[in-house]
Amino acid sequence: MGDKAVSMIVAEEAFDVSEPSIDSHIVKLKATGAEVFFDVATPKFAAQAIKKVAELGWKPLHLLSYVSASIGSVIKPAGFDNAQGIISAAYFKDPNDQRWKDDAGLKELNAFLDAYLPNVNRSDTLIVNGYNIAQLLVVVLRQCGDDLTRENVMKQAASIKGLELGGLLPGIKVNTSATDFAPISAVQLMKFKGESWERFGDIIDGDVGG
Repeated sequence: MGDKAVSMIVAEEAFDVSEPSIDSHIVKLKATGAEVFFDVATPKFAAQAIKKVAELGWKPLHLLSYVSASIGSVIKPAGFDNAQGIISAAYFKDPNDQRWKDDAGLKELNAFLDAYLPNVNRSDTLIVNGYNIAQLLVVVLRQCGDDLTRENVMKQAASIKGLELGGLLPGIKVNTSATDFAPISAVQLMKFKGESWERFGDIIDGDVGG
């Protein structure tokens, strides 16, 4: 926002993860009359925030960090009705989304879970994220061959180009370089509707133009 931040951000509220509830923080934010609520909270507190916003009858544009966009661990506990219209962003597939029920990448993930973690909560999107990271590690180690020195591992980890993983959204690829260690810099916006997220717009790539 640059110089406009001072006039556009009307309030900020920090919370401690040891707090049992952040309801009081949400009440304070509503009192400011803010029209946009940028919600960067861990899953437990994001669920509380969604529920409290609805209870208060507050109707801001609710922007939710992708860290807490899991339907299984955040949205469902908060209540589907309370989450309608929330906007977030994602870069990997949501196992709760029926559009992926026949997806090859998620079928491979489910086969892995059947073998090694059959009782895990498969509605938790972080399971997909963890699997993507594990797949990426396998790629790096295979590129290393027999040279598993730290130097070579780092070299290979910083030499990934256009890699597609089964759990990533279509069009999002892994890219790294010696000057950019961030493997993923693209996301797609999504809005919660009914009992699932609906993606919209084009892939937004943070590397483009920068």
